[in-house]
Amino acid sequence: MTTPHHYPAKTPRTPLHVVANLIRGALIGMAELVPGISGGTVALIIGVYERALNTGNQLLRRQFSQVDWLFLIAVGVGMVTAVFSMSTVLVTFVEGYPEVARGLFLGMVAVSILVPVGMMDPQDLRRRLPVAVPLFIVGAVLAFLGTSFTSAPQENPSLVIIFLAAAVAVCALAMPGLSGSFLLLAFGLYNPIMASLSDRDWAVILTFMAGALVGIALFIRGLTWVLENHRTLTLALMSGLMLGSLRALWPWQSEDAELLAPGENVWTVVGVAVIGAVIVAAFIIADRIATTSRARESTVVAESVPA
Repeated sequence: MTTPHHYPAKTPRTPLHVVANLIRGALIGMAELVPGISGGTVALIIGVYERALNTGNQLLRRQFSQVDWLFLIAVGVGMVTAVFSMSTVLVTFVEGYPEVARGLFLGMVAVSILVPVGMMDPQDLRRRLPVAVPLFIVGAVLAFLGTSFTSAPQENPSLVIIFLAAAVAVCALAMPGLSGSFLLLAFGLYNPIMASLSDRDWAVILTFMAGALVGIALFIRGLTWVLENHRTLTLALMSGLMLGSLRALWPWQSEDAELLAPGENVWTVVGVAVIGAVIVAAFIIADRIATTSRARESTVVAESVPA
């Protein structure tokens, strides 16, 4: 029988934690603007993935008294602020320096694969290895093939199309390894959506938000259930998806997502990839140290309480 998984406790109500969650939300929001980068992956890297998933599930179940409102509001404000303030800057960076940008993101996502792997229970993984390995491979192959498809940008797409695309693309926010922006790119809607953010086209923005809310409401319950009941296998699939999604971040590729040989700037790209990998590794190490410290403090407190 699977051991029930306990989600993290509510975040402390201190100004430092509020600011930290604002920054985390901004990082997730910026990730969602960049094709090939998954907001779910960033949430995993910065240590808020399961807390955010649990919060969303509590909202859907109308368990409002259990919701970590301070966490939700801080992360939400950070995301919205980043999306509106950084859309033009990030798109300019990605379009102006595509190889450098993809190299940076490639290094970050490659190292972040260690996050879901580290979240697995080693004993349960050994028991489920015959199933976990094929799932990992299937996830990698699906992500690799899926990121090879792109469509020409659509001119003046209907609001119905935008609503449906948002419902699908937002699922990537909850699934590490899948990029919502890349899905929009595959649908040919990335440029129109980015333009609507820059131009403050509220009809498109509000339609996209409505589609996103519907999509996440339909998706999040299923994802929560599989994480709670088949945690190791779900994390194995996530890890595979993240590995396969690296195809979208190969620095040298054509406009049709065709992979090309490295160019003359290979060492510059390698350098920024290493920088990206080091940044994420620092996040992972800091989170592990903090988690270990909290676990030791909890053990000390438990041992000091009289039986």
